Amino acid sequence: MKEDTTLLPGEADLHGYVDGRLDATRRAAVEARLAADPEAAQRVQAWMAQRDALRALHDGVRDEAIPEHLLHAAGQLQHRSTRLAQWRRWGGLAASVVFAFALGWGAHMQWQTSGPGTNMRQTMAFAHQAAVAHAVYMPEVRHPVEVDAAQQQHLVQWLSKRLNHPLKVPNLTSAGYELVGGRLLPGGEGARAQFMYQNTAGERVTLYLGAIEGAKQKGMDETAFRFADESGIATFYWVDQGFGCALSGKLPRQVMLQLAEVVYKQL
Repeated sequence: MKEDTTLLPGEADLHGYVDGRLDATRRAAVEARLAADPEAAQRVQAWMAQRDALRALHDGVRDEAIPEHLLHAAGQLQHRSTRLAQWRRWGGLAASVVFAFALGWGAHMQWQTSGPGTNMRQTMAFAHQAAVAHAVYMPEVRHPVEVDAAQQQHLVQWLSKRLNHPLKVPNLTSAGYELVGGRLLPGGEGARAQFMYQNTAGERVTLYLGAIEGAKQKGMDETAFRFADESGIATFYWVDQGFGCALSGKLPRQVMLQLAEVVYKQL
């Protein structure tokens, strides 16, 4: 299923308002619209929450100089006008997502000289991507998933085909969480799947899945649970037969560990 990313009439101004790119006249017009349109106001609040969550993930690196290799890559991308045109249609929010991934990848590259070994770096990068994906889609009101839980069989078949790996959707009902649905995402080493769950209090957790290239050859076909916390987003992650799994949520570590154990037993 292909998601329509075309902006609705007036939606560009809403993105511009969130990004702080409007002049005083247009900003006043948007604020008047938001006061009269609760649905638009709710969307804007969700986008602002996404923006703030992405910024919080990178407080330590956001103000650092951009690495030379990223500047070089950006220069090359400027020549790919077709792809850039598509990104522009997505507006300011999509640009924030790209910026967050770029910062995370820049930090990942810096680990090569002073941080953990190659195997650990790959799994840490995978966990970071899971946390960013959670921060982006967790607050979403209208489109938290691409395919909802009512089409679970189709969702599993579609994502299994795209990831070239048979997927299962863990059942977290016993822990108080119901499946909302899932979506296809890009990853550092190929396609990724994200499944979202929600409890009656509206708390959400996301399961991020994808193959880690070369994992079996590099001796990390299986790993124990590892834990990461990025600005309040707790993530338990592990590798099973070269396939990465990461469960993320803004919940206490012990609660996330219990949920991760339930997921692990079913996968």
